[in-house]
Amino acid sequence: MSASTRKRPPPAAHPSPAAHPPKHQATTPPSQQPAPRPPLEEEFLDEDVYLDETLIPGGDDDDEEYLILRDIEERQGLASRLAKWARPPLSDGYLSQSKNVVYQQLEIDYVIGESHRELLPDRFGPAAIIRIFGVTREGHSVCCNVHGFEPYFYISCPPGMGPDDISRFHQVLEGRMRDANRNSKVPKYVRRIEMVQKRSIMYYQQQTSHPFLKIVVALPTMVTTCRGILDRGIQIDGLGMKSFMTYESNILFALRFMIDRNVVGGNWIEVPAGKYRRTAKKLSYCQLEFDCLYSELISHSLEGEFSKMAPFRILSFDIECAGRKGHFPEPNHDPVIQVANLVTLQGESQPFVRNVMTLKSCSPIVGVDVMSFDTEREVLLAWRDLIREVDPDIIIGYNICKFDLPYLIERAEALGIPEFPILGRVRNSRVRVRDTTFSSRQHGTRESKEVTIEGRVQFDLFQAVQRDYKLSSYSLNSVSAHFLSEQKEDVHHSIISDLQNGNAETRRRLAVYCLKDAYLPQRLLDKLMFIYNYVEMARVTGVPISFLLSRGQSIKVLSQLLRKAKQKNLVIPNMKQAGSEQGTYEGATVLEAKAGFYEKPIATLDFASLYPSIMMAYNLCYCTLVTPEDVRKLSLPPECVNRTPSGETFVKSSLQKGILPEILEELLAARKRAKADLKEAKDPLERAVLDGRQLALKISANSVYGFTGATIGQLPCLEISSSVTSYGRQMIEHTKKLVEDKFTVLGGYEHNAEIIYGDTDSVMVQFGVPTVEEAMKLGREAADYISGTFIKPIKLEFEKVYYPYLLISKKRYAGLYWTSPEKFDKMDTKGIETVRRDNCLLVKNLVTECLHKILIDRDIPKAVQYVKSTISDLLMNRVDLSLLVITKGLTKSGDDYDVKAAHVELAERMRK
Repeated sequence: MSASTRKRPPPAAHPSPAAHPPKHQATTPPSQQPAPRPPLEEEFLDEDVYLDETLIPGGDDDDEEYLILRDIEERQGLASRLAKWARPPLSDGYLSQSKNVVYQQLEIDYVIGESHRELLPDRFGPAAIIRIFGVTREGHSVCCNVHGFEPYFYISCPPGMGPDDISRFHQVLEGRMRDANRNSKVPKYVRRIEMVQKRSIMYYQQQTSHPFLKIVVALPTMVTTCRGILDRGIQIDGLGMKSFMTYESNILFALRFMIDRNVVGGNWIEVPAGKYRRTAKKLSYCQLEFDCLYSELISHSLEGEFSKMAPFRILSFDIECAGRKGHFPEPNHDPVIQVANLVTLQGESQPFVRNVMTLKSCSPIVGVDVMSFDTEREVLLAWRDLIREVDPDIIIGYNICKFDLPYLIERAEALGIPEFPILGRVRNSRVRVRDTTFSSRQHGTRESKEVTIEGRVQFDLFQAVQRDYKLSSYSLNSVSAHFLSEQKEDVHHSIISDLQNGNAETRRRLAVYCLKDAYLPQRLLDKLMFIYNYVEMARVTGVPISFLLSRGQSIKVLSQLLRKAKQKNLVIPNMKQAGSEQGTYEGATVLEAKAGFYEKPIATLDFASLYPSIMMAYNLCYCTLVTPEDVRKLSLPPECVNRTPSGETFVKSSLQKGILPEILEELLAARKRAKADLKEAKDPLERAVLDGRQLALKISANSVYGFTGATIGQLPCLEISSSVTSYGRQMIEHTKKLVEDKFTVLGGYEHNAEIIYGDTDSVMVQFGVPTVEEAMKLGREAADYISGTFIKPIKLEFEKVYYPYLLISKKRYAGLYWTSPEKFDKMDTKGIETVRRDNCLLVKNLVTECLHKILIDRDIPKAVQYVKSTISDLLMNRVDLSLLVITKGLTKSGDDYDVKAAHVELAERMRK
């Protein structure tokens, strides 16, 4: 409900209260205020018109009447100020339903509601309704309620089961489901059971298909119930007690819908005119809300106009709280004193809303709309009204999911403002906050909060930077300094309460600080291209954008696998979580590092996309793997199979093309196209989209191998992952042998080549030549020669030369990085103190300076002297204390660490 439509005007018969001063001051002159918008259609008005009015008891009738009128006038004044930031009004074509609705979707979820009587006259009772939120090209917000899509899964059909057997099975299963769902009002739990021809994705099978049963249930949660019943076993006449393996029974309902309708995250959807019905009683605050059948949706591929971005509204906000001295702010005690808001249209560099809401008066700020209020309740409700009126598609900030949003919700609860948390696009639906734990091998375990604001995407820059970048500190100040060379305003948290308790000028200083904290996340979002990169990742992998921050890699690969399997008529089994019981496999090869300082050029040869290339070259997939039993039983000709170095057997693509190799081929081909288009593109926005796409395609291709090796995953297959690494080890050894056998004095070269180091997908070669140019020439010759010995698409590429090169140990080296013989590109370091995050600045600076003197200045005595000088300064207490601070991450509780390092002990002491 927007602020501009919430209050009715006061009756004309009452005297005007204009003589009384208003409670909140406007810094925009009245002459510049926009005229109030014309009233919208009746169905767009909210029904709870007087929800937030408070009648003040006591005093005579005139005073009470005056206070009510003043409150009404002030809310209308606030509403008219907010109205200038509203979305453009709907055109007649949308209002009359004569125009196709074309919009870019941002968020997909589902709710349980009654079946739509007009669209589905034959159905009744509760049903799952898919909700798709998005934005049209004109900037209108959309809520599309999709009807008729039903949850389902598969089981393999027992041999000899006919139509009568299926009917009896249906009755038995319906009875068991009724017993398990006694409180449900669903008229029929198992809607229908159909026999279909499918094939499991697991293992090579000579038969093209087998009979499966497709079980369609009433509600998405009933898939889990039904799976449990079938897992435990069910009594079937003629077959006895039988348990079933289920297929595709662990897929989220919204993702199932997206896969079946070929919808991918962030793509454009069209609903033709005449195929949708405007909702009679709107359930959302979106401008355009309508119902349609799932079969009427048109999902557009990402080409031409449909590869572009809609004008999303992005709200960046920050709050300030007045904490008690020595205490971190707590929502039960400490008030919210300011909220800063910046709203930007996607693709534009400057915000069109610059606003700050303050508790108590605040001096004007140039270019900022300052709104001041007498009570904290008014501040919170004004912010809620701003959210509804501006209607942001994406809400961003720094640490908003763990602090700002939960704090606002809990503070409103403490103040008794039940109407505050309705911040989403769904009427009467409150924001939900729950504790979550994200765990992965790469990122460790992180506790956070999941905030659900229906219809809006929350994008926490803190989480995104933490996930995508390795930094020594993730404070907003440090991250802004690192990426933007900017920092926060100089206001220490300890003086915030004093500034609030001062006067309008001190509160102005606090407001500028708060605005800067809202501005920096928007700058980071633009600088790091997060929206482009994440939308493109959602498009490439097919998952909703919200999944990218809240979930790991496996859901993205599973989505691609399910889409490809559907095309091939394959089904994916629901594997029980195996934990680490499946064992482990040998990883990549690291050739022994011949440590030393090399003053002759070192050529580096890299395999292009090694693991994806191996999977494509040798057709490694779930559906091409032959079990040891079948190797004997099927008598496959030797020329039709690949036996991997780890002892597994896979059929070649001549017999059956694997699903994973097909996915990888498409991803890498699409990346090649995106990179070619990127070279041609001139428009900065188009370049940003294409760069985001090629990066998403690269990450997706590399994560497919990891999906097969994740023992705690959706579909682990160690036979594939161990085969990939065994081929990788073999190729590194093969490369080493060929280089050292061919590039010799006996072979007609000036020097004997020597492999000084090799790691996973690259080798470093000393050809013995004195110049970078000669090393590059030999590097290219070696790469072409060795590539010719591998099966396509495996390819060894010459990439760079290091000269000079300091090799300390495996995964620890430094050198000057050359891609052309004229000038080095940069000083490159791996695994040493300059790039490691767990060292103090003194060590980083010392090592960086030493490397500069050794590698660039070529002055080793000066480097030694510099180290001695620094140690002397340290011993004489001449080093600034800030240079000795060490930052470490704590990703587990103290008891979970086998060896308790200093930072773990310190954290435990601080907890106590």
